[in-house]
Parts: sequence; structure tokens; C-alpha cells
Amino acid sequence: MAVVLDGGSLTLDELVRVARENAPVELAPRAVERMREARALVERSLERGDEVYGMTTGVGARKKVRVATDEIASFNRALIANHLVGAGPDAPVEIVRATMLRLANALAKGTTGVRPEIAERVLTALNTGEHPRVRMLGSLGQADLPAMADLAHGLFADADLQAKEGLALMNSNGFATGIAALAVADLERLLGALDVAGALDLEAFAANLTLLHPAIGEVRPYPGIVESLAALRGLLEGSSLWKPGAARNLQDPLSFRCLPQVHGALRDALRFGRGQLEIELNASQENPLLVPDEDRIVSVANFDILPLSAALDFLRIVLASALTSACERAEKLMQGHLTGLPDFLAPRQGLAENSLGEFGVTAQGLTAEARLLAQPVSFEAVTSTHAEGIEDRMTMAPLSARRLREMVQLGEALVAVELVVDCQAVDLRQPAALGTGTARAHALVREVVPFLDEGDTLVSNLEPLQDLIRSGALSA
Repeated sequence: MAVVLDGGSLTLDELVRVARENAPVELAPRAVERMREARALVERSLERGDEVYGMTTGVGARKKVRVATDEIASFNRALIANHLVGAGPDAPVEIVRATMLRLANALAKGTTGVRPEIAERVLTALNTGEHPRVRMLGSLGQADLPAMADLAHGLFADADLQAKEGLALMNSNGFATGIAALAVADLERLLGALDVAGALDLEAFAANLTLLHPAIGEVRPYPGIVESLAALRGLLEGSSLWKPGAARNLQDPLSFRCLPQVHGALRDALRFGRGQLEIELNASQENPLLVPDEDRIVSVANFDILPLSAALDFLRIVLASALTSACERAEKLMQGHLTGLPDFLAPRQGLAENSLGEFGVTAQGLTAEARLLAQPVSFEAVTSTHAEGIEDRMTMAPLSARRLREMVQLGEALVAVELVVDCQAVDLRQPAALGTGTARAHALVREVVPFLDEGDTLVSNLEPLQDLIRSGALSA
């Protein structure tokens, strides 16, 4: 089914379908009409001789320079060419496609003043698999000018752009928003896998399940805590740990006992972050802005997307806590004095080999990197000397989004380690019954990673298990 763009109803799920599954895209008829009406406003403004930033004037410090009517076409070409200053590696295809979709939806909104043909060109590229080279680095988040210039150059290098169209193609945060959208979608899937691994942690540790008592959510009714309690209880339904006397401890270590509170905080942060993102997917991010009711074009600063950048910072901070707790549980499951199982989850006590012990180093390394990526960036200061002191703000939204994307990838690798540790411990403990969900998860893991028996070589490649996590099978 095609994704229909109208400038106001694009969803995260639709973006993922287009970016990763190559879903077809088309413009809503009303969007085409709105774009034609907006373009007429631009033409009237030109006829009146209005002074409009980036349309009849230069940009940045050159805003004082007037662009003559017969220079508009060459000005638009030069505007894009002069912003091809990106750096770093090429963006993955899925990020380029997400950026293209966000750009097309912004054009469909009718606030940029471009012709419908411009949006149609972007959609044609999406639908035919044409993906311009877009470099990852160079934007500070006050419109992703270098990345969007790469995209505009790749799609419109041979086109005759009319007044305002060059700036409209570049002056948005479509790149940062596209990266953020894919990262948030991946984090939602990772949270499901974190729940599964957390429930298996409890089985492996023979934990005290009073930590999941429904009264917790009644007396502390954060939506995330309530949902996490329900998710974990559902995964553990039928587990022998619910039987009286099954728990080994009155109170388990905090990394186990706080599982619903930590995952609950991540759920609440994710709910907030997704809400900010879905507003941004359909919001005006450009300057200047068409105001049809007033028949004018006004200078604004909608390219400042601090609401999204700060939300991504918040998400990374909370995700760091969830990953740190997951690492702690994996480490503790390999400590015989805490679990009552052989040290490092060896098949029997007293073996000279280190069994799963070295996975602890991997888990620590992944978690340390993730925590370093959690540092907020949305309050970073920029020099006020650039562009005569005018451009003295930045949100660093692309960096905020990239860091979330990297943290999620580290989280996937960490959960893979956690699951290997869990299943080894469960097989050694041999509980009377696993929960419905944890039993299914155990079976899925065992399809790709076998039990480490005496004399066996440690599985060194956990990529198949990470693929399982990315597939969403564990989240389901």
C-alpha cells in the first residue's frame, strides 16, 4: 500500500516502511492544490518586489545583497553548490530515503512555496530507487544545510529551479529528523528485547518475583512502570518462580529488583520522544515561511529543532541506565557466589577454562561506549563570529540522532550477550518451568547459540543473535 503524503499525517511507521521496505509514495491531491496555491503567493510576492530572505536576497551574512530577477536561476544553482560542504562517510541508503521522504512531506505541506513538480521529482527518486550521495557530517542542527545540499544537488543538479526553491530544498532539518525516526523505531524494538532478556535474567537468577507485584504500579502509577510490570509478568506467566518458596533471596540486587522501574522510565522517555518526533515529521522546519492568510512570506526560525534534539538527549540518558543495568545483571549471573551456579556458568564447578567469563569484558566494553554516547549535546554553544554574529545558535540535532542510533546498535550487541548468559544459566539451573514468553525466547536463542558444554569452544560470533533481535522476533 502506498504512503500518501499530505504534509500533516506522516507517521513513524510509514517512514520506516518507505526507508527500509521501499514502500511506494504518492502526493495527496489536496497537497498538490495547496502547493500550487502557495506557489501563486510566491509569484505575487515577486511581482510586488517584496524583500524575501533567500528569494530576492542572499542568505546568511549576504542577506543584505539583492538578487535581480534575471539572476534568480543562477542564484539557486550557486546556493546549492556553495553548501556542498559536508564531510565524513556516506549516509546509509535507509537514512537517505528517510530524509527524502521527510523533505517531500515538508514540500507537500505547502508552506515552502515550491512547485508541485519539485515534490514529484523527490517521490520519483524514492519510487525508482534513486539515492543521491549524502554525507553524514557537517550539520550543526540549525537546518541540515550540508546534507540537504548534497541531496538537492543529487536530485536537481540539471534542473532550472525557480525563486525560493533552492533554499526550500536545503533549509530544513530533514536529515536529522530522518536519522532520529529510524533510531526511535529501532529503540522501540530494542526495548521489547530488553524486556525479554530482563525476564530471562529473573529466571536465570531464580529471582524473587515480588519485584513485579501489581501493587507497585498502583501506588506509583507512571504509565511506563505499569506497562513494564504487565510486560514482564506476561513473559513470566507459568514460570515456577511464582510458586511459594521458589525465590532464593528475600531481596535481590538492585539491577534485578529495579527492572520494572528502569524499563518503565525508558518507556516513558520513549513515549515522550516519539511524540516530539511525530510532531516534527509533519512540522514546518523552513525559513522563510509562507503565510497564505496574510498573503506574505515572513522570516522565522523553524529550523531550530531543540524540542527534538533535547528529547533525543533525554532518551539516550535513560537508555544508558537501562543498558548499564542489563550489563550488571549479566555480570552477576556469572558470579557463582551470587547465583549458586558454577563460576562463569561453566558446565560444572572446578573447571580451569573460563567458560562464559570473557563475555563479561565484552558487556562492559559495550556498556561503557553506550554511556559515553549519552552525554547531552543540545546545549552546545556555537561561535558568534560566524556570519557576522548572526548564526549564534545550534541544536546539534544530527549528532543527537546519530548517537541514539549508535547506542541502540550497542544495545543490540549487549542484549545478545545477555541472552547467551541467561540461557546458559537457565540450562544449568534447570527450573521446573519457564514462563510462556521466556520459554519461547530460550528456544529462539538456542536455535542459533548452543549450550556451552565441557570442552566446547565459546561461540565467538553473536551476529546471528543480533539479527534475531533486529528482526523483532524477540520483541514480539
